[in-house]
Amino acid sequence: MNPFTKFLFELQEISLLLWSALTGVFRRPRYIPEIIRQMDIIGVGSLPIVLLTGFFTGGVLILQTFPTLEYYGIHNEAGRSVATSLIRELGPVLTALMVSGRIGSAISAELGSMVVSQQIDAMRALGTDPHKKLVAPRVLALIIMLPLLTVAADIFGIVGGGVSASYIFDQDLNVFLNSVRNGITSNDLLGGVIKPIFFGLIIGGIACHKGLSTTGGTVGVGRSTINAVVLSSIWVIIFDFFLAKAIQSILGVGII
Repeated sequence: MNPFTKFLFELQEISLLLWSALTGVFRRPRYIPEIIRQMDIIGVGSLPIVLLTGFFTGGVLILQTFPTLEYYGIHNEAGRSVATSLIRELGPVLTALMVSGRIGSAISAELGSMVVSQQIDAMRALGTDPHKKLVAPRVLALIIMLPLLTVAADIFGIVGGGVSASYIFDQDLNVFLNSVRNGITSNDLLGGVIKPIFFGLIIGGIACHKGLSTTGGTVGVGRSTINAVVLSSIWVIIFDFFLAKAIQSILGVGII
């Protein structure tokens, strides 16, 4: 099978998997406790690494851009540059990449282990749909929690930028915050929340597909885990371009 045919085949399989899982949510049983448990694992469990990533990303943005802005005499707009960069682009993408590395690998490894130990076959024999029981709660939890994690990363990124601007470059914190408020629009916020929803679908779909298609025993579990993280990270970055263009066309984000 050539690479292009393999890509189309996997795209079809992931699409069918997501469709089966998401449409099954509207039919009983709905496994609400499992959805809540996955939200806790994905959201609360990923919060520390996401907050650290956001805080130091905002700090390093100020560290790198403030001298240039000061050279051109527009250093009072440093908050605007940080807030715009984080909310439109860096916040959603970096959060998705962090979650992909932590949660995507965990989902793929967990489902892959269930496949090689024949637990999936046992579920089917007992009349339980693995897509509804295992895939749907994880994908839904990612769709719900990834935008919330992104908002948290954006907030801590702005805090990190404000701390760097205040303590390293002696900028008045009120000047920084006013610049942030003046630079953010409702369309920026909306676009920054739309992206993580699609990223959650990508991460969940790829991780679950790779886990459920595991072959080759325990060695195959490791291979599926690596493929899930690499592919979901790559597709987050690729899909981000098309999402950014679509949001720019529909909402006018990024157009002055």
